Amino acid sequence: MALGLSQRQLRVGQEIQKVIANAIEQGDVRSEEIANAFITITNVIMSPDLKYATVYLTTLNGKNLGIVLEQLDADKWLFKKLVANKLKLRFTPEINFRADDTFDEVERINKLMHDPKVMADLAKPVEEPQSDEDF
Repeated sequence: MALGLSQRQLRVGQEIQKVIANAIEQGDVRSEEIANAFITITNVIMSPDLKYATVYLTTLNGKNLGIVLEQLDADKWLFKKLVANKLKLRFTPEINFRADDTFDEVERINKLMHDPKVMADLAKPVEEPQSDEDF
């Protein structure tokens, strides 16, 4: 996910992640759904001009993820204000919240790898390729 990002993008993303995580942890949000949910912010991706931040998150077992995303979107202004106060940036980025589907993708790949057909293919001996000298 972090391919091709500059050091500045990575650093600013990490700092925004800390600010948002601390705000949620300390209960600075208005919503009961957010305050009662176990939220993990997995990543923050910054645009090259640092004007947009996409915050990827998940909840414990994916419970109430849709509701939590709606509430976080409704409280964007609060997070933008906190970022503006804590970080000294030329522009305060617009914050967008997205569900992180990385764990779902990992689970899907694990299921594929443990499929009996795939296991049978992996158990087959690998044939050595013939070299050009054998001809």
